[in-house]
Formats: sequence, C-alpha cells, structure tokens
Amino acid sequence: MAIKNFFGAIADYIKRTDKIFWLLTLTASFYGFCLIASQQRDGNVNFLKTQIMAVAIGYIAAIIISVVDYNFLAKFWWLFAGISLALTIAVFFIGMQVSGTDDVGWIKLPGGITFQPSELTKICFILTFSKHLACLTEINKLHSFIGVISLVAHAAIPIGLIHLQGDDGAALVFAFMFIIMTFVAGVQLRYFIILFSAIICAIPFIWLKIMNDDQKNRLLVLFGSDDTNFQTYGWQQYQGKVSIASGGFFGKGYYNGPRVEKDMVPYQENDFIFTVAGEELGFIGCVAILLLFVLILFKVLRTSSQACNPLGKNICTGFFALICVQVIINLGMVLGLLPVVGITLPFFSSGGSSVACLYLGVGLVQSVYMHPTDSEDKPVKVEISKTIQGSIFAP
Repeated sequence: MAIKNFFGAIADYIKRTDKIFWLLTLTASFYGFCLIASQQRDGNVNFLKTQIMAVAIGYIAAIIISVVDYNFLAKFWWLFAGISLALTIAVFFIGMQVSGTDDVGWIKLPGGITFQPSELTKICFILTFSKHLACLTEINKLHSFIGVISLVAHAAIPIGLIHLQGDDGAALVFAFMFIIMTFVAGVQLRYFIILFSAIICAIPFIWLKIMNDDQKNRLLVLFGSDDTNFQTYGWQQYQGKVSIASGGFFGKGYYNGPRVEKDMVPYQENDFIFTVAGEELGFIGCVAILLLFVLILFKVLRTSSQACNPLGKNICTGFFALICVQVIINLGMVLGLLPVVGITLPFFSSGGSSVACLYLGVGLVQSVYMHPTDSEDKPVKVEISKTIQGSIFAP
C-alpha cells in the first residue's frame, strides 16, 4: 500500500507540474555540460563534475520547493531575509577570493567547497520583494510615496552590501531586478523618471568617487585603449570575439575547436562559455542557446499570466528579470558591447553556487504553476459556497 501511494504521488506530481519548463531548463543545463566538457578536455580541472553535482542538488531542491505552496513559503519571508542577510554579512568576516575574480564574495565550506552567498540572496530577494510588493498592493499603498520609499530601502540593502564586497556585477543585477519588478507590479511611471534623472545627474559622482580604476578601464577599453590596457582589460573579450568569429556558420565541430583546446580565452568555462559554442558549434549553436532562453522566458511569463494573485505574478517576474538581465549582460560582455563585470550565463556557465541557486528559482516558478488557486482564499470561498447553497435550498 505504501509503495502504491508513493508511485501515486509521483504520478500526481508529474501530472500537475509544468513538464515543458522542466525539460527546457534541463536541456539548457545538459547543453552547458557539453560545452564545459569540451572546454576542460585538457583534464587539469574537473569543472564538469562540480556542475553536474550542483545541478543535481538544485534540481532536487527545486522539486521540494515546487511541492510547497508559494503562498506558504512567502509567510516566512523574514526567515529567508534573515538567512540571506546573515550570509551576505558573513562574507565581510570570513569571505575569500577565488581564482578569476576580483572581489571577496565567497565563503569556504567544509570539504574545500566554496559558496557565493549573493547567488542565494538573488532567490531570497525574489521571494521577499515579491511579498513586499504584494502587501503594498493589498493595502493600496503601491502608488504612495511612502510605499515606494520602502521598496527602495528594501532593494538598497542587498545592492549596498554586495557593492561593498566589490561584486558590482551582482549589484547591477539586483538593481535591474528591482526596476523590472516594480515597473511590472504597477509602480507609477513618475517614480522611474525621478530615478533615472537622479542616476543621470549622479554619473559624474559615480565616475569620480565610486568606480575604481579597474572598472573605469574596463569601460574605456570598449572605445579603444593603448596596448597595455588592452592586454590587461580587453584581452579576454578580444579572444572571445575571435573564437566566436572563427566558428563561422556551422563551427569547427564539437570537441574540435583548436582555440578551446589551447585555452585561448581566459576563464572560458565560466562567464565566456558562450564562446565555446561559437567556435565549435558556430552560428547554429549560438542561436540554439538564444532559442532556449527565449522559450524559458516565455514559459515564465506564461506562468506569470496564469498566477492567481499578485504574489505569484511578482515571483515569476522576478525570476524572468534575473534570467533576462544576466543573459543580456553576459552576451554583451562576450561580444564586447558591455564591460566585463563577472556575470554568468544562466544554466550554462560553470559555477556550482550559481546553477544550484538558479534551480531554486525554477522551483518557485513551478510552485506558482502547480498552485493555481490562492490557498488563503479557500476557506472564504467554501464558506460563501455554503451560504449560497443554504439560501437556495432552505425550507
């Protein structure tokens, strides 16, 4: 009987879940496995093993999250906020720098495993900020000045802390998530005009007082620079563009890219994994990646449109913003259109913390899909139904 119930529960889960969304995300991860496997074929470092383990852990966690009603999870927003805040602050005391980065944003766990708290904070921010937006909507304060200021204060905490760690790429992602989520939720346009006007006015101050020399040089090298700065700040992008261009339409063939084999692009397995597809699989391989992201983002928007309440819509919008912003910034970096700021390509780039936490977001979106009714409204609906029936059939 227990075995029958177990398999019955599995069958019920499969029936209720968004199978196409699972398939798309796992296909993207498998595509990433193939690219990482080719990139590391010299055998010096086994990035693939870490990536597979991270996806497996994230996938299991996503299934667990998807089973739980997102309305119930949001009730514990204070717990998720506390955990993410504690981990982010802990970086200032026990944080470390890993190879290929210029910020101290990792924590070393037992067994030599490194974890980047900012990746988990992104997912916690989606949940807590979605709850914040939903509460303001419920009490009709989303359009008030005090309500908007509270949202700004909410977003400023992770943005400020992560900026102080030196990870301005992640801080930038948080900033765009804040803008997109508030805009879609219905915050009035005048507040965005004020925000963007303030940013424009603050550009001289940001350039002179906030940006360091490395950040300035990474931006300036996009517009041309001397040989010294180019080899220091523009070399990775230059090599990446050469690799993509060398692939042509059909590519050199999987596992046959000479530049990949010689490791010509620094840290190619991470932020510049797209260049492996460009060289070995060509234009076709690059288009396949873009198509996967379009389909994934479409499914997230579809789930958002079907959500039963503002909280569910906000969660989907947050995950959409996370994926969309990281894809745009990463491809902008790889193609030399944006400065290198250390943003991974979702599902593809090597990085255990990034991909494992990304699947937590997948679990949240699946939870919205699998719980199409507002659990908090059910008792009310049942009571109303009983009242109507009683009035009709009363003697």
